[in-house]
Amino acid sequence: MTDTLHPELATTNSPASTSAFTLAKREDGIAVITIDVPGESMNTLKASFADEVTALLDQIEEDSSIQGVVLISGKPSSFVAGADIRMISECKTAADAESLARQGQALFDRIEQQRIPFIAAIHGACLGGGLELALACHGRVISDSPKTVMGLPEVQLGLLPGSGGTQRLPRVVGVQQGLTMMLTGKQLRPNQAKKLALANDVVPHSILLAAAVELAKKGKPKKAKAKQGALQKLLEGPLKNVLFNKAREQAQKKAKGNYPAIDRIIDTVKHGVEKGFKAGLELEAKNFGELAMTPQSQQLRNIFFATTEMKKETGADGVQPEKVKKAAVLGGGLMGGGIAHVTISKAKVPVRLKDIGQEGIKNALNYHYQLLKPRAKKRIIRQSELEKQMLMLSPTVDYSGFKDTDIVIEAVFEDLALKQSMVADVEREAKPTTIFATNTSSLPITKIAAKAERPEHVIGLHYFSPVEKMPLAEIITHSGTSAKTIATTVAFAKAQGKTPIVVRDGAGFYVNRILAPYMNEAARLLLAGEPIEHLDKSLVQFGFPVGPITLLDEVGIDVGAKVAPILRDELGERFSAPAAFDKLLDDGRKGRKTKKGFYQYGSGKKGKEVDSSVYQVLGITPSQNLTQEQVVERCIYPMLNEAAWCLQDDIIRSPRDGDIGAIFGIGFPPFLGGPFRYMDSLGIAQVVATLQRLEQEHGSRYAPCDLLVQMAKDNTRFYV
Repeated sequence: MTDTLHPELATTNSPASTSAFTLAKREDGIAVITIDVPGESMNTLKASFADEVTALLDQIEEDSSIQGVVLISGKPSSFVAGADIRMISECKTAADAESLARQGQALFDRIEQQRIPFIAAIHGACLGGGLELALACHGRVISDSPKTVMGLPEVQLGLLPGSGGTQRLPRVVGVQQGLTMMLTGKQLRPNQAKKLALANDVVPHSILLAAAVELAKKGKPKKAKAKQGALQKLLEGPLKNVLFNKAREQAQKKAKGNYPAIDRIIDTVKHGVEKGFKAGLELEAKNFGELAMTPQSQQLRNIFFATTEMKKETGADGVQPEKVKKAAVLGGGLMGGGIAHVTISKAKVPVRLKDIGQEGIKNALNYHYQLLKPRAKKRIIRQSELEKQMLMLSPTVDYSGFKDTDIVIEAVFEDLALKQSMVADVEREAKPTTIFATNTSSLPITKIAAKAERPEHVIGLHYFSPVEKMPLAEIITHSGTSAKTIATTVAFAKAQGKTPIVVRDGAGFYVNRILAPYMNEAARLLLAGEPIEHLDKSLVQFGFPVGPITLLDEVGIDVGAKVAPILRDELGERFSAPAAFDKLLDDGRKGRKTKKGFYQYGSGKKGKEVDSSVYQVLGITPSQNLTQEQVVERCIYPMLNEAAWCLQDDIIRSPRDGDIGAIFGIGFPPFLGGPFRYMDSLGIAQVVATLQRLEQEHGSRYAPCDLLVQMAKDNTRFYV
């Protein structure tokens, strides 16, 4: 049989339908190993492949006619996307996981020790174990495709690279760059990889195999190593302790000690630098095994499995989405501009953008350009691609060009009458099947669709700001939304690079509904005299990316003031906000956007210093009376309770969706797994007992919902 991507190769072992690795010998003495895991869209490495690869290496070593080997993928858009994470979850002990790492190390070490050159021909994702495999090869030729990325993202799963990556990567790209890549999960594009010596050559995909074969024919390439400047040579030589200490300091400044993988990565790289390659591998395997058993890694892997599962779902069982070929956006503000940008740059769908005036259009076009410009400068996209994507955004001040749109996303300010009139406009100006998706953050979709002629095509599509950075999208359905509309909107959001969760209509939907009690409680603590810095630092230490007071400045104090009464009217007194908004707004404080809020936003301030005059506006004298733990308890427990309320009220479909929504929407600490997994880890009975104590101390807003009370009685969990 022949490889479908490389028909000139004749395989010499078992068919690709049953084997992940096939060996084909060429007449010029070069053998090609094609990696093509059966039944999978992307290649991932599994422990069960060890025997397969071992048999191939035995065959190569016994065949003196083979003068070189090229490894290439049989998949159209990936080399090897990493190791199969399920292998780690199947490990019962740290020793099991350590053994898994040692197995990978031994296999890759055998490749590196081969007498003949092994060349990796890389197109698409080369990540985690895939890059570790490529690093064990003697050379790497990569395609110049935008699909090609190289990195070691294990830290995002609470792990470190376990098959030699902590030792080989720094020896190629340098310790400083290697640490940066491993501590952040940073992925390199083709030109960056070439500059850092991760690639011997970058070529068009069409000649990738030929270029790799030519490199193999020349014998083992000289070991590549990135060029270093004088300072870098000092840092990786006599001043290496300074480098490691600085790396630890910078990484922990953000992580706050909540991610044990960070210190383990630094320790393992340092050990290898000081004690040698073999000693580094020993510590790498040991640390890999221990990290695999940490609760942080287990929770981060749970998130990985959840998001992977969600990628396969349509949002409406049994219904296939329609393809969106053209979209429109109503409103040229920051949200509208961001939505247009991700639609064009990610989904590759042209956008017709309408605004009432030229100023809004100008802002949207400039926003789109400013996001594309750095990508062109870094050569992630060509200048021609930038120009093409700019032309995909066509502006208008009327509804011309709406006749052939498949979806219209409304992103104007929160006014029910305005949004209802826009529904009518779109029903008149677009085709009968056009979906009207509203980006409202608080108004019920049922009310927006109330006067629609075709309510089955009205849906909520709630993005988070800034749109180009925030990964979540809430898909909000009302009782009349059709299954086809849901499936099409979910698919569209995925194409935009979003992780969508489908939620039922209701005030605040899910994310804002669980966020409001948390923010309200932080505001109460502030009015009780707790210093702004103490409140924010307490919740950042807990694991949130920013504190609640900073978040209020970022979102806008005026937005909070507008949303609060809507939630209270719909959901009751537990959503009553403290009387602070009016005083702040009367003083012109709306937050960052007006450069006046809780923090200072003058030249060079960037919201890092508290504007102490805000205390006078609120009529309080700051004095810290609560510990960090007490602040966290007071703010977090209302959020946990409200998440359970949302499940009880069928706002969300499952605890999984609730966890993903909280992590990707408001930055709930990923290493805790989300509100529902966190409650499971605390114990539901303990959660209820704490809420009941807080209810007695501070009022009925802490009363646990019926679902939690019943679960505590039944001794059940959200996850089995």
